[in-house]
Amino acid sequence: MVPDNVLFEGGAGEKVRANLLRQFDVHTLLRLPTGIFYAQGVKASVLFFDAKPAREQPWTTKLWVYDLRTNKHFTLKTNALKRSDLDEFVECYKPGKRHLRKPTWSEANTDGCWRSFDYDDLVKRDKVSLDIFWLKDKSLEDSEDLPKPDVLADEISDDLETALEQFQAISAKLKR
Repeated sequence: MVPDNVLFEGGAGEKVRANLLRQFDVHTLLRLPTGIFYAQGVKASVLFFDAKPAREQPWTTKLWVYDLRTNKHFTLKTNALKRSDLDEFVECYKPGKRHLRKPTWSEANTDGCWRSFDYDDLVKRDKVSLDIFWLKDKSLEDSEDLPKPDVLADEISDDLETALEQFQAISAKLKR
């Protein structure tokens, strides 16, 4: 699991990503909901890759990306991420049968959360960025899709309470 800035920052980050794609079989990227593992507002993703022996050709041929972030609304308390929320990802991932993967995204189904990107296209991206997204954020398109104000207020309150609890725990550890 990595904070999203690891997927797109330049300089050394760009070199690391280029080498990772060449020297390892980087096959899957899971875009996680915002703030579920790190501080609220911090975006994180999970990179799945396999170590391989050295060779001339790049090991990564195709990166499959699953977007569990866009148009998903999880909170730390009132709508926490559950194992069942990962069922579609696991079905798409096909453990032990990666050769059978099929995208859920297409021109006909632009809401599909699962699609692949070829190595050649990845290395052509600015700074070899792996910060890949394609789904339109519906909350930005239509304000009618936003939760009701009381729901938003409850989510904000829950997030603040959770942040305060975490900060109090850190503060207590620092006093020891």
